[in-house]
Amino acid sequence: MKKRIIILDGNSLMFRAYYATAYTGNLMQTSTGLYTNALYGFANMLTKIQNEFEPEYMLVAFDKGKATFRHQMLATYKGTRKHMPEELAMQLPLIREYLDVLGIKRLELDEYEADDIVGSMAKLANKMGMDAICLSGDKDLLQLVGSDTKVMLTIKGISELDEYNVDNFKEKMGFEPNQMIDYKAIIGDNSDNLAGVRGVGPKTAVSLLAKYHTLEGIYEHLDELTPKVKEAFTEADEVSHQTKFLATIYRDINFDFVVEDCLVKPCDYTSLRQFYEHVEFTSFIKKMHVEAPKPVVIDINKHYNEVEALEKAIEQQKNFYVSCELDDENYHKANLLGISFLVGNEAYFIDKMYLASSNLNKYFSSSEYIKYSLDAKRDYVALAKLGIELNNIQFDFGVSAYLINPSFASNDLKTMAEHFEKVSLSYTEEIYGKKAHYVVPDFEVYASFAMDKLAVVAKLKDSLLAKLSELGMMKLYTEIEMPLVTTLARVELNGFMVDSNRLDEIGAIFEDKLKALEIEAYDIVGREFNLSSPKQLGVILFDELKIAKGKKNKTGYSTSAEVLESLRDAHPLVGIILEYRKYAKLLSTYVVGLKEEIGPDQKVHTTFKQTLTQTGRLSSVEPNIQNIPTRDEEGKVIRSAFVASTADGMLISADYSQIELRVLAEASGCEAMINDFNHGLDLHTSTASKINNVPYSEVTKDMRRMAKTVNFGIVYGMSDWGLSETLHISPVEANIFIDKYFSIYPEIKSYLDGVVDTATKDGYTTTLFGRRRYIPELVSSNYALKQF
Repeated sequence: MKKRIIILDGNSLMFRAYYATAYTGNLMQTSTGLYTNALYGFANMLTKIQNEFEPEYMLVAFDKGKATFRHQMLATYKGTRKHMPEELAMQLPLIREYLDVLGIKRLELDEYEADDIVGSMAKLANKMGMDAICLSGDKDLLQLVGSDTKVMLTIKGISELDEYNVDNFKEKMGFEPNQMIDYKAIIGDNSDNLAGVRGVGPKTAVSLLAKYHTLEGIYEHLDELTPKVKEAFTEADEVSHQTKFLATIYRDINFDFVVEDCLVKPCDYTSLRQFYEHVEFTSFIKKMHVEAPKPVVIDINKHYNEVEALEKAIEQQKNFYVSCELDDENYHKANLLGISFLVGNEAYFIDKMYLASSNLNKYFSSSEYIKYSLDAKRDYVALAKLGIELNNIQFDFGVSAYLINPSFASNDLKTMAEHFEKVSLSYTEEIYGKKAHYVVPDFEVYASFAMDKLAVVAKLKDSLLAKLSELGMMKLYTEIEMPLVTTLARVELNGFMVDSNRLDEIGAIFEDKLKALEIEAYDIVGREFNLSSPKQLGVILFDELKIAKGKKNKTGYSTSAEVLESLRDAHPLVGIILEYRKYAKLLSTYVVGLKEEIGPDQKVHTTFKQTLTQTGRLSSVEPNIQNIPTRDEEGKVIRSAFVASTADGMLISADYSQIELRVLAEASGCEAMINDFNHGLDLHTSTASKINNVPYSEVTKDMRRMAKTVNFGIVYGMSDWGLSETLHISPVEANIFIDKYFSIYPEIKSYLDGVVDTATKDGYTTTLFGRRRYIPELVSSNYALKQF
């Protein structure tokens, strides 16, 4: 079997990796602010290549970033390209370091571009009797395709590859591989700032090359061309030949090494793991199955099921670290495996079977003993299920890390801890596997892991509390977040009563509606089909009914909600499909989904995530009871299944009146707004009165509606264009409206502008209680992201 070498156009691939995520504005960063999105995409690509091709030989070529012989010939060569974004430039050294750790040869040369290195190495390998596979996101490399060389182009970012070889090239491109540079000479290349033959497009270029084979062949037969095309080629004689030369990959570089030097070296997995830890690629680490180095995190002695020794230690110390070890991530559904303790330097793990016969319960419930926890709400619920109340919790690692920076929050202790210090601890997945494949290991494995976790918590507790104090968040931590832990735990434990019979009734109504919609759709189409199949639906809408020109993806036509909404008025079937999807989602998510979550007590026990959002807002999972629809009647029907926990009980709904505007008035110190609230006036009516110069009692419904839109719009940064769209007035009128608003409430304008200025300077904004919301995007070089 022939040997083969994989040659990568490093520059092209790293640019593709960067822009695959950069356009969304979601650039990956480490806890130290290092951008890593290009590196992450590049690493994923390399992993895929190694898994798919198992290459013995590899070379990655880069541009050196200096002028080459092409720049010397044409000063404007690549002159229209933007400078490399700073966020990408800082990742280049990391990508080089990554290749070195993997044992993959890389190369960049002063006089030549990455393409020239790729082409020359492919030619050298072919001479040595090897096949070459070249990977790039740039079609320039297609000129290299030959009997011993394939080119793989990236599509959809870098997640998929499209192969070009001697057998399929003409079918894909319309001409032979050796005509690629002639084709480019005719049509030009905007990305390289190379001109072609003005007025001659791709179709004409392909037909001319089919007849005359080369650029030179076309010039030899100018008299056979139409007058217009002949004139175009005559005017572009010098330019087109120059473009052909510049577009031709130079393939005769004299390397100072041989192909054997591209042999992939054995990887040092310890160094690779350390690299992944440095750039915080935890997903890669979890796939490695390579043990982390084992320096002692904290000097602890481990004891198993030594209850009496533990009780004595707690009596002496009066405080201890505690964590419940469970057999499931969802602590409402989990079973207790045991409890780990850390008292001083002595660590204990007590199996659940020893708890009932011990005196440990009193230490949990008594306020005389101070407790420190990794996840206090999880521990509170786990112990409450055993009839034990956990009191006097004075430290929660997850909550404190989250307050310091919301992006530090995680379900995994190692991931959180390493934002502060490198720790020798396994990831939870390495012990229990992933959530879908959660497997409890041997007793000593999980017991030892449980004690190690408390050692990490103890090691970092004081530094986290000091950081909270430094950031001015101790009051927020002690008076709001920590009391909220037990409040939420009690709410979760109480649960929400759901009438399963009512859910069955609602489900039956929705199923009848779905069947009726199916029959209606079958009548329109003239046959039965699967309304839930995007593939079948795409064929019916765009091929059979031809209601529009559909957009195709790899599985067929797109029938996304966005596409269907834009076509709602084009054909009755579209409205039926949208209605069908609505009822199908209501049935699966809110009827079937809720029923699956009902416990033996006929309640659902959600988990409120206290440390998830960037803003401090709570969220709810398994099930999400904060997102049950209310806007349409069908959504309201779902809510009717939630009932009081006792037969003679009731449900109470409570809401603040205009809470955002009250906060705005307080934060900005706006005297006029504060005065209105203090005198019990309706703020929207009062605002309308001031803007329209009419007495409060004469404000019309329309005036109030417009004022309400402005009041809430201002809070959330609505522009004059946004206001004009909402109120159906011109942008000029909207601008006048906003200017008048700020003249009435001048403190609000000053406050809002000040918040943006301060956040831009500091990198974060704060709430009235000192909670920080980091917004690094405010100094992004991506203008659209910054404005957003």
